[in-house]
Amino acid sequence: MTDSSSLFSGASPLAARMRPRRIDDVVGQESLLRSGGVLWQLAQPVNKDAPRGTSVILYGPPGTGKTTIARAIAGSSGRQFEELSAISAGVKEVRAVIETAKFNFDSYSRSTILFLDEIHRFSKTQQDSLLGAVEAGWIILIAATTENPSFSVVAPLLSRATVLRLEPLDDAELLEVVRRAVESPNGLASRYSADKPVLEQLALLAGGDARRALTLLESAASLIEPGAPEEPAPITLESLQATLDRALVVYDRAGDQHYDVISAFIKSVRGSDADAAIHYLARMLEAGEDPRFVARRLVILAAEDIGLADPQALVIANAAADAVAFIGMPEGRIPLAEATIYLALAPKSNSAYNAINLAMDDVRAGISGPVPKPLRSSNYAGAKGLGNGIGYLYPHDDPRAVLEQQYLKGKTERREYYKPKDIGAERELRERWGRLRAIIRAFKTGK
Repeated sequence: MTDSSSLFSGASPLAARMRPRRIDDVVGQESLLRSGGVLWQLAQPVNKDAPRGTSVILYGPPGTGKTTIARAIAGSSGRQFEELSAISAGVKEVRAVIETAKFNFDSYSRSTILFLDEIHRFSKTQQDSLLGAVEAGWIILIAATTENPSFSVVAPLLSRATVLRLEPLDDAELLEVVRRAVESPNGLASRYSADKPVLEQLALLAGGDARRALTLLESAASLIEPGAPEEPAPITLESLQATLDRALVVYDRAGDQHYDVISAFIKSVRGSDADAAIHYLARMLEAGEDPRFVARRLVILAAEDIGLADPQALVIANAAADAVAFIGMPEGRIPLAEATIYLALAPKSNSAYNAINLAMDDVRAGISGPVPKPLRSSNYAGAKGLGNGIGYLYPHDDPRAVLEQQYLKGKTERREYYKPKDIGAERELRERWGRLRAIIRAFKTGK
């Protein structure tokens, strides 16, 4: 077999070759790229009537199109485009870009787009060096980050930019990405082909990451001797399996398998069958399901189905979600398994779930009442004159911590929402709430 890796040596990676040059060709993020939006305005061809545009911070997981969108905006708009990475650039490089941008702005009244990748890696001082140029309009900053800008970008820069969150691509979008790569002359066309099942499996394994999908496709192709234009070599599930060095699992994240397996997983945990729950967890993870999706379902399940029967369940589910985000896969499977087993074995109660649903049903039905004056805020001028806060009884001033005080008024006065179950830790809450509710009822009825 010919070493087909020679076909790729000297060429840019497939992900780079397939990067769209125009904003209209970008796959995914439709809500952000809609006509009239911030990114759409930036992508308009530069002319005297075009809006100047605002700086943006693109926030999202890897492979969701941050760099692609920035370069496509530059290609569509015809603006001067500069690109820096916070991994390798410093204040010196930023200042050099700003000087050039200032000259272009003064000479031609045109702003320069500066794409700054990994902005969260810039220190406060480095980020501050951008402020003057952004404020003056010399540069339009398009910054990219995988970390929450609220914690990684300085407040003055945040206030001068619009933060846009990018979401992982769905399977249909990823399928379009890999289809283009197989059919495009810039991709694998004329030497390789791939049937829809192979492309669907690639989309599934990519986990919302377009770059990963294209990298897997290129890696699978590199293991096969290329064909001729009239008979391109097929990329098979076997070659993809060899790339991954593991068995492929029949699983469709957008179809019945996705919904059936996650449903079986949740119902197994709810039904306290730890073995079944672990089996379905393994099926999802081995098939490339997004572990963050599984973690989110566990957090929801801990609150909805276990609740106050074991309040520690939500803590453990949240810790597992944090661990998965922190360490990633494959190690993330371990905290997910730990949380799954704990939740499966925990006592079950949906009383908190039922309570909030009942209360929200009342609110939507217009069953509400005025906030009693003693409970209203008195922390502003004139509040006391309205009677707000007057007569409020501070529970800590009484050893019982339950005082004769009305917390609901009007239609809601006699509504009951929380109905604890006699199981697990909620058994004690049931007894305590029963005693407290009796005291509160006595206050309301005067008996």
